[in-house]
Amino acid sequence: MRRLVRRIALATPERVNSRTRKSSRSAPRLDLRRTVRAAQHSGGEPVRLVYRRRRTRLRRLILLCDVSGSMEPYTRVFLSLLQGAIAEAEAEAFIFSTGLTRLTRQLAVRDPDQALARAAASTQDWAGGTRLAKSIRHFTNAWGRRGLARGAVVVIISDGWALDDPESVHTQMARLRRLAYRIIWVNPRKIALHYQPVVGGMAAALPFVDAFVSGHSYAALAEVAAAIRADRSYPHENTRTR
Repeated sequence: MRRLVRRIALATPERVNSRTRKSSRSAPRLDLRRTVRAAQHSGGEPVRLVYRRRRTRLRRLILLCDVSGSMEPYTRVFLSLLQGAIAEAEAEAFIFSTGLTRLTRQLAVRDPDQALARAAASTQDWAGGTRLAKSIRHFTNAWGRRGLARGAVVVIISDGWALDDPESVHTQMARLRRLAYRIIWVNPRKIALHYQPVVGGMAAALPFVDAFVSGHSYAALAEVAAAIRADRSYPHENTRTR
């Protein structure tokens, strides 16, 4: 199962270089410098007009995975997902429980059991409680504001059972929303009969989430991959245009 999960392709949407971005209604922009350079090889006559090419690259993928006690039944599978993302994409991986740990380097190995062992050894609060607001604040302060999350697709994998008060979760999610291109929330407990995220940390986070999926099975992880590939469907309040 974990080896299959590692093969799931987590491709993000393209990000267009702002210097070469053009609207769908405008004509291609002339690249004056390259046109002049081409003319120098033809006696000064601009026999060929050179236009700017649309530069694109995939958006960075950020994965934040809850490894608290309540998420323990799912931890191995989701860490395999993180491991596969690091191997195939421009991705950064973090785990959190009562604190946040960057895990990109530890997961950059081929063997899934070795990756899990390195992940568990990297933190002292494995299978502990969940400080969701504290962990998101740590990420935003230490990495997000330095550009890691700016314009990125951020995936949070958590059941939302947090020790923080909902107001703190709301505040930190709002900060992250202003940086990220899209926020995908993966909650394996969403599949439960009569599940309703109406209270607590999960309810506080949802207003800032673009896609809310379960990822509870291998088939459901395809929905996660589709959400990561998607473009932003609608503008959020206080969200900058990118």
